[in-house]
Amino acid sequence: MPIATVNPATGETVRTFEPLDAAGVEARIAAAHSAFRSWRETDFGTRARLMEAAASLLDKEQDDIARTMTTEMGKTLAAARAEAAKCAKAMRWYAERAEGLLADEQPQAADVEDSGAARAYVRYRPLGVVLAVMPWNFPLWQVVRFAAPALMAGNTGLLKHASNVPQTALYLGELFHRAGFPEGCFQTLLVGSGAIEGVLRDPRVAAATLTGSEGAGRAVASVAGDEVKKTVLELGGSDPFVVMPSAAADLDRAVQVAVTARVQNNGQSCIAAKRFIVHADVYDDFAERFTRAMSALRVGDPTTPSTDVGPLATEQGRADLEELVEDALSRGAQALCGARRPKALPPGWYYEPTVLGQVTEAMRIHREEAFGPVATLYRVRDLDEAVALANDTPFGLSSNVWTTDEDEQRRFAADLQAGGVFFNGMTASHPALPFGGVKRSGYGRELSGHGIREFCNVTTVWYGR
Repeated sequence: MPIATVNPATGETVRTFEPLDAAGVEARIAAAHSAFRSWRETDFGTRARLMEAAASLLDKEQDDIARTMTTEMGKTLAAARAEAAKCAKAMRWYAERAEGLLADEQPQAADVEDSGAARAYVRYRPLGVVLAVMPWNFPLWQVVRFAAPALMAGNTGLLKHASNVPQTALYLGELFHRAGFPEGCFQTLLVGSGAIEGVLRDPRVAAATLTGSEGAGRAVASVAGDEVKKTVLELGGSDPFVVMPSAAADLDRAVQVAVTARVQNNGQSCIAAKRFIVHADVYDDFAERFTRAMSALRVGDPTTPSTDVGPLATEQGRADLEELVEDALSRGAQALCGARRPKALPPGWYYEPTVLGQVTEAMRIHREEAFGPVATLYRVRDLDEAVALANDTPFGLSSNVWTTDEDEQRRFAADLQAGGVFFNGMTASHPALPFGGVKRSGYGRELSGHGIREFCNVTTVWYGR
């Protein structure tokens, strides 16, 4: 993929960029390594002051960077502004809490004595230069949720962003520098994917984090494993949205949240609800209301305030989505709405919000992630079938369950194979809550105290008597 801004609403190439040459990559790795030596020694107060400054800049420039994101990957302006605001919030959250999250830990006195020590404690120390390989779908948030905790922990960062969001990538590299972070603390590498292996194998790079496809995760994990370097991976998702009979009392709200959960970010979110698993007692009612609401969504120009769903980010992304839908239809699925490109819109990579019924295991969409506004509907007879179907996926990022029955809630919380279980609400990421998955959705955690400690050396300090 060329490094270029291509407006998905029109297909127009807005701007192209030359990738860094080998000398440019070397200079940035050297700068990051050099910066780490001094940055790791700064106090938390200094780090917090600079992170607050970056958050203030982002708040001030929210409209401009939102328009850049919309131009580069097609999310609505309202969604882009909300993303920028969320990033500033996360920066401040870590600025305020990093010192406490990384404070020395004191074991129980009896355990210290039993170890033969006069004194012992656990200290969190930064690892060094961390390579971040990031996707286009949340081009600010995916980066900031790594950068804020990593920098506050004393690490330095190198960002290899998706090739279709180069202007957002460059903005991020400049943002921290303009906020006062020392030269080399956080830099953008404007390179293609072929350059990742060389950067990761460089002995000055200590670890890597990746959010992206399963294939990209395998490639990075393979190299990192060969080099024995720490990685955190957040990969795909095919999250279930389970609706049980007790949700009937508030079915309209469940439907409203279901629609938002499916089409957020034009349907291009790893934690978007994708598989709607509905108990037979409420299936017909839910399916009718859900299909009607999906059909009513306004597809169009993402810069227009009335637009609900903009274009997909890439032409290939739309083609991949169409393949999944066509395969399902050819194998007996029923298109309750959508399943086609809109006819009345200008050139661009649009796709109508779609609901597919009668989905079976024989269809690719049952196993593969649908990265766009396409929902699959399933009817189940009981709790056991709902749990089994929710877990019948190679992914395990998050999950949504609508039930007021406490026994059912305990069962889902215990048995769903996912990094999160959200009851009577939509899956969302928040700085205070750990985020990540199991199975082919990856490993490790971002956000919260768990996230900031991922790229720390957990050090035992022991003093003899």
